[in-house]
Amino acid sequence: MELSLRADMTLGMRNQAAMADIAGGARLWRLALALGWLDIRLRYRGSVLGPFWLTISTGVMIAALGVLYSTLFKISVREYLPFLALSQVLWGFLAALVSEACTTFTDAEGVIRSVRMPFFVFSIRALIRNAIVLGHNIVVIVVVFAIFEVWPGRGALTAIPGLLVWAFDALALTLLLGAFCARFRDIQPIVNSVMQIAFFMTPVIWKPDQLGPSGIEKLAFNPFFDLLEIVRGPILGSHVAATTWLGAIGYSTVLCVIAWAFFVRARGRVTFWI
Repeated sequence: MELSLRADMTLGMRNQAAMADIAGGARLWRLALALGWLDIRLRYRGSVLGPFWLTISTGVMIAALGVLYSTLFKISVREYLPFLALSQVLWGFLAALVSEACTTFTDAEGVIRSVRMPFFVFSIRALIRNAIVLGHNIVVIVVVFAIFEVWPGRGALTAIPGLLVWAFDALALTLLLGAFCARFRDIQPIVNSVMQIAFFMTPVIWKPDQLGPSGIEKLAFNPFFDLLEIVRGPILGSHVAATTWLGAIGYSTVLCVIAWAFFVRARGRVTFWI
């Protein structure tokens, strides 16, 4: 295979190289799956329960917060705890994805420097790694729903398109933040701080209807609410407004466009940045 290093690539050539990277990474999805599973095994190496320690801690936190906030908000535990369990698990998945997107390429520094491989493989790897953790934490949701006998109906299947939107957003975010944080290492603490603020500004531990009609309308300007609601709403059996879907798709489109533009520009420099 020829290795061509050129400093005068046109925009069209950069786009072709980026598309070849995406296509090459997609063909290596089995390798990305193996790497994602290996990350989980290495993270909990020597542990008896492995990632289920995270599941247990999540369950204990949800139980404690559920009792506390249901009292503060004057909401019955039966109504509030399933909402909190689902919201907390889904938000944990989103927050972990955003945080680990910053280190998508820097964590794979040794591999990138020694093996010629599409960068998109590491994006898929990050998505799979967090999807496995989400799969473990779903146990908490199932247990809470079983205790209160609150089961989603067939309408929960409409959450699948929302999960697909999440997958595309996750891949775009890893390409964007992975490359950007490889160049500027102090961006990750800023991203983590923004996510902490977004957690309190997004209805995760509090319910949207607590804001009243005018407050719910303002939530449309919160991209995290739109993305969270297109998955959470169908599972809880609540109606997802068309404006919420339009907002989620709109924000996702903007993210994908920005991520693609930056990746096309920075793809050839990531190896030197790390």
